[in-house]
Amino acid sequence: MVVAIQTWDLHLPNCHSLKEKRGVLKPLTSGLRRTLNVSVAETAHQDLWQRAEIACAVVGSARPVVEEILRAADRTVEEADGVRIVDTATVFR
Repeated sequence: MVVAIQTWDLHLPNCHSLKEKRGVLKPLTSGLRRTLNVSVAETAHQDLWQRAEIACAVVGSARPVVEEILRAADRTVEEADGVRIVDTATVFR
């Protein structure tokens, strides 16, 4: 069994309130859950308007399977409207 966690530190330049931030992050996180069947949560910067950190957890039977899911998640985050990736990190167990 392989477990991986990937985090993205995000800049949300067009957000000027927490409500706008939620409007950007909610479709992104729910889309990741729905399309890739992963666990996703906002893990840092909850009180900042233009910053966010989201984390995605994946469990699979083989590392190549988990890596492919994480690549798809990364593409989804990169293509999200109003989101710029500042940094990313991945941990495998």
